Amino acid sequence: MTGAMYAAIAGLRTHMQNLNVIGNNVANVNTYGYKASRSVFRTSIYTTLSGGSDGTNTVGGKNPSQIGYGANMGSVDIDMSTGNYAVTGKATDMMIDGDGFFMVGDKTISDGFDGSADDVNMFTSLNLTRVGNFDFKADGYLTNNDGQVVYGFLCTGIDAATGKATFSNQLVPIRFPGVGAKAGADGALELKWPTTAVEGDGADANAVGKLHDALQPVADDAPAGTEAEPWPKATFNGITVDGKTGVISGTCAETGEQVVIGVVAIGMVTNPNGVTSMGNSYYKAGEGAGNLSVALFGGAGEDLGITYVNGELAQAPDGGDAPAPVDGLRLRKGAKNASIISGGLEMSKTDLAQEISQMILTQRGYQANTRIITVTDSMLEELVNMKR
Repeated sequence: MTGAMYAAIAGLRTHMQNLNVIGNNVANVNTYGYKASRSVFRTSIYTTLSGGSDGTNTVGGKNPSQIGYGANMGSVDIDMSTGNYAVTGKATDMMIDGDGFFMVGDKTISDGFDGSADDVNMFTSLNLTRVGNFDFKADGYLTNNDGQVVYGFLCTGIDAATGKATFSNQLVPIRFPGVGAKAGADGALELKWPTTAVEGDGADANAVGKLHDALQPVADDAPAGTEAEPWPKATFNGITVDGKTGVISGTCAETGEQVVIGVVAIGMVTNPNGVTSMGNSYYKAGEGAGNLSVALFGGAGEDLGITYVNGELAQAPDGGDAPAPVDGLRLRKGAKNASIISGGLEMSKTDLAQEISQMILTQRGYQANTRIITVTDSMLEELVNMKR
């Protein structure tokens, strides 16, 4: 009889854990980008009263006789499929239609990239999110409301022959280019695109090969050791996001040019349902998620001239032959079916009708297990009273 009570206690505990999962789903019914969880129960340990047999020449076979001791929580699974679209009307709000995650983090993560295989492991330090509530803040960076910058690839200028935007393959925070005085044109301004070149005698030599904001030349009469400063950020209006490729464009307020600013990157893992939730709508590509790779929406890498991530950092010094690109940094092509819907966010995946139905089933299951405890208690009472 005590075995039945212990089995019922295990059932109570498991149903309470399931109610916690349901409660969390219901609490996040209006949380953008939320992915609903589900509980999977499993049977607990068994006691074998008698083993089974296949039979002999004289007797038939028999099945094993076992008694179980309740249920436990086998797993809590996440459904990472795409939710519905909620219109916000804000151009820089973005929703991923398909697999993948936005990659966000602090501004310094890209400083550690060097084009080697270590970059693949460093990508996991970026936070993954399905919530694209982004905006260009006062410092010119595309940022979410937590201050984490959005990673992607920057435009480095306009090809004079084709008139098309050129892109760096270095994964960096997306930000506005600089703006400054146009050489040889008194009072005129021009855009100062991100570059790998080092300008001025006081520039940091370690910046060679690294994509950085264009630096102002150091004045001839500047004190020795004066470091070159970046040009101030341009300001843009009329921001648009291409739904097929994730390319961000806008009109520069200082020059009046309609130009490309950059392109949003997408992080893809082998098993999207295996990512680890970190709270605040962030995930990490930890154990169970598989490899994290970088891709572009609609498979736009070929059109934008990007094949390998951080390939420019792998160039040999002193003009020598560049090493072979690291295969793990090849731009993933699996995002061809993924696209961006701007002007809105992804709605919660909580299905209230399903959650309420599960709540009722959980309540009845909990109630039935309490009844087992009550009946067992009554039977124990009768056994004790036999002594009278």
